[in-house]
Amino acid sequence: QLQLVESGGGLVQPGGSLRLSCAASGFTLDAYSIGWFRQAPGKEREGISCISSRDGNTYYADSVKGRFTVSRDNARNTVYLQMNSLKPESTAVYYCAADPHNYCSGYESTFSSWGQGTQVTVSS
Repeated sequence: QLQLVESGGGLVQPGGSLRLSCAASGFTLDAYSIGWFRQAPGKEREGISCISSRDGNTYYADSVKGRFTVSRDNARNTVYLQMNSLKPESTAVYYCAADPHNYCSGYESTFSSWGQGTQVTVSS
């Protein structure tokens, strides 16, 4: 059974950094494109980043471009999201999800497996 587990969330001050991990079990993660999403209180879930399985190309929402970096470690079957220069508006539950397509489709509906989420709170 495909399972994704996020970790690395927590409380951080504005301007700080966190690295989220998305560990896969039950499948080989490098066969899937992996997306990162977040949902802030009272807001819809938004896609913020994706790394494709075909060529490792990465994509970012404008809201995080230049501050967040997605990467994958196939040996560890894990995808990471390095988040720098965090802002209070970055506060949200962060999710990773797997898409069996070998490219980043840009559509949330193509992601078939989801983790349980990890809370990120940016506050002084």
